[in-house]
This record gives sequence, C-alpha cells and structure tokens, in this order.
Amino acid sequence: MRNMPRVLIVEDEPAIAELIAVNLRHNGFQPTWAMDSATAQRELDAVLPDVILLDWMLPGESGLSLARKWRADARTKAVPILMLTARGDEADRVAGLDAGADDYITKPFSTKEMLARIRAVLRRRTPEHAGGVVAIGELQLDTATHRVAFQGQPVKLGPTEFKLLHYLMKHAERVHSRAQLLDKVWGDHVFIEERTVDVHVKRLREALGGAGAMIETVRGAGYRLTAQTPIQTCSGA
Repeated sequence: MRNMPRVLIVEDEPAIAELIAVNLRHNGFQPTWAMDSATAQRELDAVLPDVILLDWMLPGESGLSLARKWRADARTKAVPILMLTARGDEADRVAGLDAGADDYITKPFSTKEMLARIRAVLRRRTPEHAGGVVAIGELQLDTATHRVAFQGQPVKLGPTEFKLLHYLMKHAERVHSRAQLLDKVWGDHVFIEERTVDVHVKRLREALGGAGAMIETVRGAGYRLTAQTPIQTCSGA
C-alpha cells in the first residue's frame, strides 16, 4: 500500500464518490473519502495525501474556500488539487485555478480523463532532479532540495509553478509559446487548455515578488524569462 498514491476525495454525493473511489482502487490508487470540509480537514490532519480531488459545491465551506485555505497552509501548500465542478464556463474555471487548484475536471467526466489528469499532476509534483542549481541574476533554483530564493530570501512555490520556473530558467531569454510550455511543463496536456498557462504564470509572478518582472509577456508569442529586469525608477519595493 505504501507505493499506492493516496487520493483524498472531497465530494458530498456518495454515488459519485464511490464511483471515483472504485476506479481509483482498480488503477493503483489508495482513495479516502470525505463528504464535507470538516471531515476533509480531519483526513488531511491525519495523513497528507498525494493529490486532492475537491468538489466545488460542498455543504458548509465551499471547495473554492478550502483550496485557498490549503494553499495558504505550509503543510498542504504543495499537495496538488484537482477541482471537480459542474461549472463549465471559463470564468469559473479560472476562479478555481486562481484559488490554488492545479487543474479542474468538469462534470460529467470520464474515468479516462480523471485518471489522466491525476497522473499528470502527480508527474508535475516531482521536480526534475537533474541539473542541480540554476541561477539567473539574483534568482536561484535548486532541483535537489526543491528550493527557490531571490536575493537570498526563500520563495514558496507550488509544484507546477516550480517546474514552470525551472523550465523557463533552463531556457532563459527564449520566447516560449503557451503550447510549447504545455508540452514541456505539463507533458500529457491532452485535457489542458492554454489559458491554464496564463493562470500559472500569474501565480508564479506573484510568488516571486520582486523577481516577477523577470518573466515577460511577449505579445502574440508567449513568455520569456530574462535577467534584464526593468530599471527601478522609484524607491518602492
């Protein structure tokens, strides 16, 4: 059981939760079910899962609120979160990503899609260990320890943002289209939309603080990480 990835299913509809759990068990995962936010928090406090399947609409505290809370907690910050939602329009999907979800699955969904998305976020959770320390200007990333620092100060990143930054730093000064980033960072992106890249770049910039300006948007082309940061014209941070 030790090598079976743990999946916490936070879903208030027993029939859906059971269907998900059965399929996960048949495909080498170890599922745990929580039907509300309080139960989910108890499960998280007891054992940290490898990935969380989080329903948007829950009794009491919403999945969106839980995602924000868990992303703000140092213990659960790096656990991948997949939002399960019946909300299919772009604004709601982006809201889920902005809240801290790594991906989303729109109901109704197929078992094949669910398993593909879970495997994809688990792959992204594990950084590439080859390459050791990468440094661009005062920004430094260490793949062995999964640490990032800017001007000597630690920077906290989620697993997807870490892998995105690693790729951009390894290929600094080059422009990468959203499709290229999906291919190189997300890998199996058959279910991932290009808009997802924009959300994670935004989240990465915010986490980097003063170093966020190193990630440039190249209109009509994509993104580039550059050491040529803009000259500061005021004394503010």
